[in-house]
Order: sequence, then structure tokens, then C-alpha cells
Amino acid sequence: MPDRAPQSVERRLPTEESRQLLTLVRDIVANEIAPRAADEEEAGHFPRELFTLLSASGLLGLAYDSGFGGGDQSYEVYLQVLEELAAARLTVGLGVSVHSLACHALANYGTEEQKKAHLPAMLSGGLLGAYCLSEPASGSDAASLHTRAVRDGDDWVLTGTKAWITHGGIADFCTVLARTGADGPRGITAFLVPGDAEGLNAAAPERKMGMKGSPTAQLNFDGVRVPDGRRIGEEGQGFAIALSALDSGRLGIAACAVGVAQAALDEAVGYATDRRQFGRPIADFQGLRFLLADMATQIEAGRALYLEAARLRDAGQPFSRQAAMAKLFCTDAAMRVTIDAVQVLGGYGYTRDFPVERLMREAKVLQIVEGTNQIQRMVIARHLAGPESH
Repeated sequence: MPDRAPQSVERRLPTEESRQLLTLVRDIVANEIAPRAADEEEAGHFPRELFTLLSASGLLGLAYDSGFGGGDQSYEVYLQVLEELAAARLTVGLGVSVHSLACHALANYGTEEQKKAHLPAMLSGGLLGAYCLSEPASGSDAASLHTRAVRDGDDWVLTGTKAWITHGGIADFCTVLARTGADGPRGITAFLVPGDAEGLNAAAPERKMGMKGSPTAQLNFDGVRVPDGRRIGEEGQGFAIALSALDSGRLGIAACAVGVAQAALDEAVGYATDRRQFGRPIADFQGLRFLLADMATQIEAGRALYLEAARLRDAGQPFSRQAAMAKLFCTDAAMRVTIDAVQVLGGYGYTRDFPVERLMREAKVLQIVEGTNQIQRMVIARHLAGPESH
């Protein structure tokens, strides 16, 4: 392994509180996450105890209202924390992002009574969330989902299957989108479902290329009964709630992608400056120097793009187009950078003795989750040229 320690990313944070927060995050990364990341990913171990620590440290609800257990931090700050976590271990960074996504519906569309009843435990009470939108037959076409919720007195009865659910089988609560009306986006409603609800069962976790420590599984809803008090928003408002959550969630994926790419660059630079061939470090050779320069430039551009989108969100301005651009660019950049990092390390990059092969496998999923990059291009194009003609 290279002896050269990577330099920390220089961050311009808005407050002294946020700077202290970053110091806390880096301490947790150095002492609790990074030393165990490779072995635990290899073993497929999900670090639930680490998420308990993150919750106790106030890191699972950073962008939410402190009155309900959140951290009152801007998205600009929250995303940079995500980047630091993902650079150490994507299972952790993406897990925090998905948990935040699962809290979005209740925090932004729930009643005051609902928020008081549930949010404190969700944001800082050690709970872990899952977000249930995709289904086996409706991934990118989320408006065609089939999971149904039928009214039965003061309850709703949910039946159907959700697919590709991060934290499937281990989540304490699930934000679930289900059909309560006619076909199409206007017939969908959001519900907050306890993870231990009767009739809710998880299939065996998917056998994935990367992120082996993060369980991804189908969830089967077999007559799961949910009180109407756990319906979030109005009947038929669920699809709009889902799209709102995904705009924010895409920024989380963009930040995670930059973290993965930064970790790969740090490994590549460390190796290139230590490895000697032909009597000098391989970092002296122009072809490799240019490769490193291109990798660093893509990372800086991606970071600037997601931060600009975050600042728009923090200012209450539209940011959907910029979120799609950030998700598209950052995840494509992470794929290119991690591939190049493997190339810099040569044969060693193809072995599990160095982390770049794991980072490359993990980068791939970021081009897929929370809207494939083909979907992001569609979103961006609609903002530019209007909806497609039919």
C-alpha cells in the first residue's frame, strides 16, 4: 500500500458550527469507518452499530429542523458531509443519503402532529429508514407502480412488492408509495410503514457487484395494515412527493459519487508518487501526470456542480434541472475516475489488496440508482426543450 497519506479536501464551509461538524465527521471516518471498510465490505457486513453512532452524533438528520431532532444544516453542508462519508465507505455515505430520502416525505408533507409523533426517532433516535418506490416491473417508469393500498375503515391495507430497496429487511421504517386510485401519477399516495409491520417481509438480499455491505432486497407487502394517521400528504399526492424527494436525493448521490472519485484519486496519486520504474516515480511520466490531472479536474467540476445545485435548494429556488445535471455528471465522472485509478495502479489495481477495484465496482451503481443517467438526460432535456411530443 502507498505510504503517502492523501490530503484532506479544502472546504469552504459557511459557519464555525459547520466547520466543527466536519472535524467530527473526519474523526469518525478516521477512527470508525475507514479502518474497517475493506474487510467489512468483503464480508458483506452491514455496520448497523455505526449508523447508531451516526444517529447519536446528529449525522442522520443534518438537513432537517432541529425542533424535530434534525441538525438545522444547509444542504450545502449536508452534502459535503455525505461526500466525506462516501469517500471512506460508500455503504455508509449512500446509507445516510437513503435514510435522509426516507425522512423527506414526512418532514416536508406531514402534519405537525405526524412530525411530532415520528420525526424525532427517525432523525436522531437510532432508527434507520428505507425508501420504497421502485417495483419489479416499474423502475424508471415509477408512475406505473402496482403496489396497492385499499381503504378499510380507519386503516389502509397495502399489498404488492417493492424492489431494489436499500436497507430492505433491516429498516425500522419505510416510506412507501402505493396506488390508491386510478392508473397514472395522480393515483399514488405516500405512507409511513413500520419496518416490523405484520405482513411485511423481505426477500433474500440481492447479490450485487459492489456495495456488498449494504443490503438491497425486495419487500413484500402481504395485507400490511397501516392507520390513516400514517398516510403522508393528501390522497393522490404521493407521486409529487416522490419527485420532490428524488430531486434532493439525486444531490445526495452526486455527493457520494464525488466522494468515491476523490478516494480513487487519492489512492492513484499516492501510488504514482511511491511506485518507481525506470529509476524514477511513475508520477514523473507525462502520460500518467495528464491522467491524474484529468481525474482531479472532473472531481472539482462535479463538486462545484452539486454545490451550486445545493445552494439553489437552500435559497428556495428551483433546482430540479441542476440536480439532474449534478447526478449525471458526478456519477459518470466517478465511473471514469475509478477506471483510470485502476489503470494507474496497473496489475495491483486489479487486486483486492488495493481499494481501487472496489471503488470502481461501487461507482457503477451510482449511474443507476435514483434515476438512471439516461433518465437524468431526459429530465434535463425537458427543462430545455419542453416535454416530448406524443
